[in-house]
Amino acid sequence: MKELLNIDNISVSYGNIKALQNVSMHVNQGDIVCLIGANGSGKSTLLKAIVGQEPLITGSITFDGDEICVPKVEAGKKGKKHKILTTDLIAARGISLVPEGRRVFADMTVEENLDMGAYLVRDENLITERKEAMYDFFPILGSRRKQKTRSLSGGEQQMMAIARALMSGPRMILLDEPGLGLAPLVIADIFEKIAVINQQDNVTVFLVEQNARMALKASTEGYVMENGRIVLSDASSALLENERVRAAYLGE
Repeated sequence: MKELLNIDNISVSYGNIKALQNVSMHVNQGDIVCLIGANGSGKSTLLKAIVGQEPLITGSITFDGDEICVPKVEAGKKGKKHKILTTDLIAARGISLVPEGRRVFADMTVEENLDMGAYLVRDENLITERKEAMYDFFPILGSRRKQKTRSLSGGEQQMMAIARALMSGPRMILLDEPGLGLAPLVIADIFEKIAVINQQDNVTVFLVEQNARMALKASTEGYVMENGRIVLSDASSALLENERVRAAYLGE
């Protein structure tokens, strides 16, 4: 299996607070990989680091064999070919992030939000084609394409946030708490859509989710983060049976 994303010994700090400490992990092409952990454990910080929104103190992040994130001190050394890629350049490599809390443009219509997701795409016909594909995939969005996003329910906004991320045609999608604040039936629907995106569209998925049971059931491989460190990694099916995981995250 080809390794698509490799995170090698990265650390991120907020002032004197160490948000991530020597984190290493990888995601193979075509997989759904999940990261579980308590609130404040560093999960969202890791996703932001991948897309260049949080600078690295140590380590590196590689996507499809190319370094996309290195510490500034490394990038600035003479004789080094490293350079700091901005978030838009990382997105252009094929990574899309659906942020925690959806972060939709509330005063824009559904269609305008999707257009924002395609800001890197120059082919107008392709943009139109992808929007129609999103309306087919999420029929509720098709019926509300001209509505302001603030009028949508939480679940509909989450669907739109995922659709917006798919408008760039990513090879990998990063999902930060897609089930946050949603009803169980809506969460189940969202996770069914994630499986289809992975299997039918061949988009690799890296999923951060506080609902550990749902995340592990939806994924092939899993990681557990505590206090900014990876403390466990295994096949998701094995983590579901792990006593430490069952006690700490599955309420058993």
